Amino acid sequence: MAAPLKIGFLASHSGSSMRAIIDAIRAGALDAQALLLASNNGDSAALTWAREHGLAARHISGRTEGSPQAADLAIAEAMTVAGVELLVLSGYLRPVGPVTLERYRGRILNIHPALLPKYGGQGMYGRHIHEAVLTHGDAETGATIHVVDGEYDHGPVVAQRRVPVLPGDTPETLAARVMAVEPDLFVETLRDIAARGAVLPSG
Repeated sequence: MAAPLKIGFLASHSGSSMRAIIDAIRAGALDAQALLLASNNGDSAALTWAREHGLAARHISGRTEGSPQAADLAIAEAMTVAGVELLVLSGYLRPVGPVTLERYRGRILNIHPALLPKYGGQGMYGRHIHEAVLTHGDAETGATIHVVDGEYDHGPVVAQRRVPVLPGDTPETLAARVMAVEPDLFVETLRDIAARGAVLPSG
């Protein structure tokens, strides 16, 4: 029987996927332990939610540590000390630093609001993604969970969920429909990894 996943989180704002994952753990629907949240935003709703729900949480950023390089090292050290084995990005709007990338190589997951490899890369975030989908006249879009490497939205795809593009969609309505499937997709993906003891793809 596979051991429970030992999960840490990085979030910048609401941390909606983190919340769904922790709710699933506490409901007995996911065999995992939520160990630590680090946020680069000291005012983030994710930090407030985590502290209110008994999850260890820290504000770690270039501001708190003195530089982005020091923040990267502090995140890697904090996750290691907490016993984190799998790192989940839940709306984390900063590049993961090289120390954290190396320490958790192949064990960092991110969710992107498009069907990668389409509409990924630098500058492809938020409204820009959904505008691009509509401009190109795509019939569907969706969400992708992928392994994080040193390039934006580049690592191996782990799971995807497709979402139709409907007549009359705007970037806002499309974003809302994609966002609605993201938390369940993350929970289901982690459940599958936990149940199978699966090794994440490395390339």
